[in-house]
Amino acid sequence: MPTDPRIDAYIDARAAFARPILNHLRARIHAVCPDVEESVKWSMPAFSYRGRPLANMAAFKAHAAFGFWDRAALATGSEGDAMGQFGRITALSDLPGDAVLDKSIREAMALIESGVKPARTQRAGRAPKPEAEVPPELAEALAGDDAAAATFNAFPPSCRREYCEWIGEAKRPETRAKRLVEAIAMLREGKRRNWKYENC
Repeated sequence: MPTDPRIDAYIDARAAFARPILNHLRARIHAVCPDVEESVKWSMPAFSYRGRPLANMAAFKAHAAFGFWDRAALATGSEGDAMGQFGRITALSDLPGDAVLDKSIREAMALIESGVKPARTQRAGRAPKPEAEVPPELAEALAGDDAAAATFNAFPPSCRREYCEWIGEAKRPETRAKRLVEAIAMLREGKRRNWKYENC
């Protein structure tokens, strides 16, 4: 699969210690998963397989990080003291050998191929948030627009909440009306409230 030039630019802009790490991780993913697709999500390099997230990587001031999307379900790798699968990575020697890394990649691919969706983790001591209350104006607009309503209803609760809170927190009627028009337009296109930031 073709590579994403944005990832080339991302790696080139990182510190000298991080570039070999990121290039190695990228190369291993492509070697094991020739059908991988590259993109940039949440301002970091991301990899997907069969349309589902596979892994991501990032470099910071003093360390790099790499993580599989559904890392909790993998037998290989472990959580370290940084985000990702292998903790704080400061040199290539901090990574597991290629055999272990490749096995983890294949395991992550197999999870996607199985069709099993990642289990959502809930922070200890926190109950899940209740379903958001839909503002009356939004409910009325959705009732009159089948396409927007279908998108809204198909979204997970967190995405519905983003729309409800965005409209509900508008204090001026004209602001609320403007946001409502924008929300219905985005929903008709199948977009999440913060879609602009998902591929930045």
